[in-house]
Amino acid sequence: MVGVLLGLAVVELLVVHLVVVGLFGTTAAIVGGALDLAVVVGLVLLLRSFRRLPVTLADGVLTLRAGSLKRIAVPTSSIAGLRTAWDAAALKRPGVVNLALASWPNVFLDLSKPVALRSGKPILAVAHKLDDPAAFHAAISALSAAHGY
Repeated sequence: MVGVLLGLAVVELLVVHLVVVGLFGTTAAIVGGALDLAVVVGLVLLLRSFRRLPVTLADGVLTLRAGSLKRIAVPTSSIAGLRTAWDAAALKRPGVVNLALASWPNVFLDLSKPVALRSGKPILAVAHKLDDPAAFHAAISALSAAHGY
C-alpha cells in the first residue's frame, strides 16, 4: 500500500508541478516541487525501512515494527495468544495498536499484561500486517508450547 502511495505521489508531483508552473509561475512551482520531493523521499525511506527493520523474536522479546514509524517491544511472557478472527470494532478498542498502516491486519496478538508505549499509554493488543502470517503463527505457537503461555 505504501508503494502505491509512492507511485501516486510521483504522478502527483509531475502533474501538479506542471499546473503550478502554468498558473503561478516557476517560483511557486519550485517551492511546491521541493515539498513534493521531500514527501517522495520520505516515502522511499519508509519503504526501505520495512525490509531493514523486520518483526523479530529474540531473547524473550517480540519486537513488532511498522518500518521506522513505530516499534513495540512485547515480552514473550506477556503474550496471551493470537486471534483467528476479529472485526473493525476490535481494532478500534482502547489499548489496541494497529501497525498495519493502510491495510487490513492479518495478525492480531492479545497480551495478558499491558505493555506501555513510550508515551505511557498501555497496550492490550497489537494488530499487524505481515508478509508471512503462517510463519508468525507457527513461531508464537511453538513459543507458547515451549513456555506454557
